Amino acid sequence: MEHLNDTLFLMLNAGATPAPWALAVATYLAQYLIALVPIGLGAMWLHADASRRRALVTAAVAGAAGLAINQMIGWVWVHPRPFMVGLGHTYLSHAADSSFPSDHLTLIWSVAFALLLHRRTRAAGVAAALLGFPVAWARIFLGVHFPMDMAGSTIVAVIASWLVARRMPWLVAPAYWLAVAAHQKVFARWIARGWVRA
Repeated sequence: MEHLNDTLFLMLNAGATPAPWALAVATYLAQYLIALVPIGLGAMWLHADASRRRALVTAAVAGAAGLAINQMIGWVWVHPRPFMVGLGHTYLSHAADSSFPSDHLTLIWSVAFALLLHRRTRAAGVAAALLGFPVAWARIFLGVHFPMDMAGSTIVAVIASWLVARRMPWLVAPAYWLAVAAHQKVFARWIARGWVRA
């Protein structure tokens, strides 16, 4: 399995002299594209009804759950990053911690899969799911992750989104009411003017 992982990594990793534009694009995708997830959830929240807001909170909680699972995996099994074993080329500065699974892809796909489970947020779920592919490619291309890290993230995201959406209403409910209370306090003026939904 490790041999296959290394082989796939070397196929996707940047070479010794990558084009500057390729590095620039990959760096943007690897570091900043993930910001569209919280921005998208927040933008949808402002004009969503109660049903869609619950779905958005569920997705956010699923993302947090996915990251928590990643942390637990990292505590019991540390897998070195490519640059820690001298494999390939690295073009993105990163801490020398466990590579498996990828936090970036886990967060994106945990949110995406949770959105896909709700009929009224499926379009957003598809968009978020598609967002994960360039991020995964970029982080391998730049040398900070292996392909198997992304496979692990997929499994974690499926588990986290299903658990939160189908088995943890007790966790989603308080998060939802806390989000509603914060929304009504922060956006009180805009709500009064009808600019955003209460």
